[in-house]
Amino acid sequence: MKDNQIQQRDQWGSKIGFILAAAGSAVGLGNIWRFPFMAGANGGGAFVFLYFAILVLVGFTLMMAELTLGRHTQLSPVGAYRKLKEKWAWVGGLGVIAGFLILSFYSVIGGWVIKYIVQALTGAFTIADPEVLGGIFGGFITNPTEPLIYHAIFMILTLGIVIGGVKGGIEKYSKILMPALFVMMILIMFRSLTLPGAFEGVKFLLVPDFSKITGGVVLSALGQVFFSLSLGMGTMITYGSYLNKEENLIDSSLQIPLLDTAIALIAGLAILPAVFAFGFDPEGGAGLLFITLPAVFSQMPLGSLFGVLFFVLVLFAALTSSISLLEVVVAYVVDEKKWNRKKASIVFGGLIFLMGIPSSLGIGVWEKVTIIPGLDILDSVDFVASNILLPLGGLLLCIFIGWVWGLDNAYKEVTNDGKISFPMMKVWGFLVKWVAPIAIAIVFVQGIIDVFK
Repeated sequence: MKDNQIQQRDQWGSKIGFILAAAGSAVGLGNIWRFPFMAGANGGGAFVFLYFAILVLVGFTLMMAELTLGRHTQLSPVGAYRKLKEKWAWVGGLGVIAGFLILSFYSVIGGWVIKYIVQALTGAFTIADPEVLGGIFGGFITNPTEPLIYHAIFMILTLGIVIGGVKGGIEKYSKILMPALFVMMILIMFRSLTLPGAFEGVKFLLVPDFSKITGGVVLSALGQVFFSLSLGMGTMITYGSYLNKEENLIDSSLQIPLLDTAIALIAGLAILPAVFAFGFDPEGGAGLLFITLPAVFSQMPLGSLFGVLFFVLVLFAALTSSISLLEVVVAYVVDEKKWNRKKASIVFGGLIFLMGIPSSLGIGVWEKVTIIPGLDILDSVDFVASNILLPLGGLLLCIFIGWVWGLDNAYKEVTNDGKISFPMMKVWGFLVKWVAPIAIAIVFVQGIIDVFK
């Protein structure tokens, strides 16, 4: 039965399709929405420095580990762990839960993007006043009903693509949307960098002040690496399970983080210089995308047109990430419960939508409700998923690959049974077995202590 399941499993139609889909999973609101405001709230250059350090030591290491596990087993996270070691199936379950939680609030933010497409189409991007723009954004997200309508629209779009399958849905859309997003981001970045006073934003983003580094900042950088690269939530295990045995995992594990990081930096250089140019607070939170960029568009020739195009492309970037999150849950139900794809997508897409309602209302009518002291519902769910479940999943993945399944088995899969040369294989093995899990564990524990002390 399992052999038939493997033979019938969906596969990517092309290498570029897989890379763009996997990069699309990584490149989304995590880069364009989350990276700039996380950098702004965590010391700018200090955060960026830590982000890159963790990306090199942990990001590439875990990216290859997840792709290796997925391709070897040709199964979603729970099944992948179970196939190799029965008692470890629950670790795959952590990833499915993390993906479920993240998509619940991610879809709320995706709905905000759709709202701003409507705003751009109706000529709202003619205002450069921070207070007015902030009032427009604040009035929208605190409304009890309107954000839920856009949240529902975003989930319906996500469902439509995932129901289409791997090749006919996820890959098809990723091949068109990701290159277009990259071009638009570069155009916006150049316009932002030409604004008066923009250099202060560049300096804030790229020049580290190491005195700002705390356990909480390090944990935030670690969480951003996991969130941005879709690590620890089973996405890359799931996407890896759709790869054929001839693909070069080494190239893929390098290309995906490089594309992701490039977009993150471009997004930072598009948003933070404009923050300083227009006198916004760099610690202004998630609203930077929805307040600062409309101000930039108001100063641009054909600004309304650029605004529409930009937020449409941000929507597409958000969708390439949301479909990967839903795919983790759907693949689990299809593999483990034998549901068909359409039924699994609709049922669990609906449950995720319902789970997102408190995150939306928590910004407005439920603002006094807290799960974690000092954080609203959306930020609490984000913290649990990004700063606890994802690092924990990554830590356990390293232990599993390095100590349970074994590096020899991983080496065979990575090198396609010796057909592909990888001179750094021993270094990667050392990172998987020792450096990554120790680094994750130390930062994870210290960050938790800093948050709750």
